[in-house]
Amino acid sequence: MRRLGRRWATAPVDLAVAVGSVALPNPVMTASGTAGHGAELASYLDLGTLGAVVVKSLSADPWTGNPAPRVHEAGGGMLNAVGLQGPGVEAWLERDLPALLATGARVVASIWGRSVSDYERAAALLAGAPAGVLAVEVNLSCPNVEARADIFAHSTSATEEAVAAAAACGRPRWAKLSPNVTDLVAVADAARRAGAEAVTLINTVMGMAIDPDRRTYRLANGGGGLSGAAVHPIAVRAVHDVHAALPDLPVVGVGGVASGADAAELIVAGASAVQVGTATFAEPGASGRVLAELETWCAHHGVARIAELTGSVRPPGPPVRGGEPAERGVHPARPPSR
Repeated sequence: MRRLGRRWATAPVDLAVAVGSVALPNPVMTASGTAGHGAELASYLDLGTLGAVVVKSLSADPWTGNPAPRVHEAGGGMLNAVGLQGPGVEAWLERDLPALLATGARVVASIWGRSVSDYERAAALLAGAPAGVLAVEVNLSCPNVEARADIFAHSTSATEEAVAAAAACGRPRWAKLSPNVTDLVAVADAARRAGAEAVTLINTVMGMAIDPDRRTYRLANGGGGLSGAAVHPIAVRAVHDVHAALPDLPVVGVGGVASGADAAELIVAGASAVQVGTATFAEPGASGRVLAELETWCAHHGVARIAELTGSVRPPGPPVRGGEPAERGVHPARPPSR
């Protein structure tokens, strides 16, 4: 960007990205669970301008979710224990998807299950979905009833089995992983081995809020998942570490993205694309604003192609312009955990 008199002239920014085999016009998407099952946000922004709309996770069958209260503002973010309420894949295909596609949106479906066979059934129901459904995000932060309710994403073997079962969708698969593990890289690698073209990092961080006056839980379910600004640094670290260890595995970054700079941070850390989630609750059009701010950020920093920004982090030093780091592929040493 250069100044001409009192006006600013900016070169156009190429925002196109690829997440595995999925080409997107820009890297900004909604996050699953925060934008509804269909076109709920269409009155707040043009959904067709986003890279994609990721819908709320669907199971093969209708699911009622958890009792209220299910959300609580806490700790610089939001706790939720909604419990994956949804109409089931068949009802979604019939009732919600047509209106969403009519907005011009590119759609990523999200599925979940309580067993490997649940994932396979949900995926198989998506096999005949319209072409506008570009990919399937496999939400692995679900209790596995076949393994004493341990979370799928907490186990490399369970992750591999669920992602492999989801191949029945016949579409590219992205594995959405939990940060609540000791070795996230190993779980991401298991998802890759099972056929995931990308991993989505991160899902919510386990948390809890208690009302000390009433001596009761703030959420009816007891604990819940923390999202929003409080988890953004956790998301940055997760994206960075997985990209550094598995540079050929695309990463979709999500967690506390509320501005163009937040999105840029995740991309520099190693994300090929980003998702906007909790910010949407306070500002339904947040994802559109984040996209506009990200484009402005790129223009201001001389980034001509945003795809070149992915993984461009380098050790502290003089600021750089453009998408290239001083030495491509160089990552700062990992600081010790505290």
